[in-house]
Amino acid sequence: MNRTDLTPTPTLREVLRACEASLREAGVDTPELDARLLVQHALGMRREDLLIQALKRLTPPMVERVFGFVGRRAAREPVSRILGRREFWSMDFTLDASTLDPRPDTETLVEAALALVPDRGAALSILDLGTGTGCILLALLGELPRARGLGIDVQAAAVATADANARRLGFASRAGFRQGDWAAGLEERFDVVLSNPPYIPDADIPTLEPEVAAHDPRAALAGGPDGLDAYRRLAPQVAAVLKPGGHFVFEVGAGQVPAVTEIFTASGLVVDGTRHDLGRVERCVFGRAAA
Repeated sequence: MNRTDLTPTPTLREVLRACEASLREAGVDTPELDARLLVQHALGMRREDLLIQALKRLTPPMVERVFGFVGRRAAREPVSRILGRREFWSMDFTLDASTLDPRPDTETLVEAALALVPDRGAALSILDLGTGTGCILLALLGELPRARGLGIDVQAAAVATADANARRLGFASRAGFRQGDWAAGLEERFDVVLSNPPYIPDADIPTLEPEVAAHDPRAALAGGPDGLDAYRRLAPQVAAVLKPGGHFVFEVGAGQVPAVTEIFTASGLVVDGTRHDLGRVERCVFGRAAA
């Protein structure tokens, strides 16, 4: 069934099936899941409502609203962008056009950072560079009840989004956000410094999935000709703001570990290891300030 087969007042079940067909035809990888999420969002329903109210008749304005969202997804706009939110580390984060869409692979940074903390009750200071939605910092604060953190982003809109997420999730008293150029000008020193910087070689961006290339902010993707520009700028800054014995955790692209290790080592940092994401890609590099 597709939209042209629908009556003026189709049932919820019929609309859901037509949405699935539209997304499948558009080549979307998960048409059933995406259709369900978009229908729920459009109609303000819960998942169970799709079963309980399957035979409910929808009005033409309701159908138009549903297919407005489905049309956007068929054009390869991510579901998270349409909904305006993304789950990360079991928390719900608001996002906007200024922020990178948080992805499950980035949870590897949170896992790596937690593995470096012997006492989760310690009063740690955390710095998140290029904070975006604030998801990395806030996920860590959720696991470290006495930690405090600062998130820096060059985009004022991202700073506002991260601050709003912190307030909504109950971390306003322990998380601050500031507009800035990475760690430039910071006088504070931190126990842990994290970042998911842009690391895609500029020429590779057009080859990415359209959900990424057309909808994530280019500044959060573009890492220069070889993808390593941000690491070159960040390495000496991180060395300057880490406390003695402090740790850093950085996300990296596939195959970038040797080059990033060389960059960090040249700035006097000690690279202790890497951590793989769910796809078995070395997704982050971690280490410490030299003694």
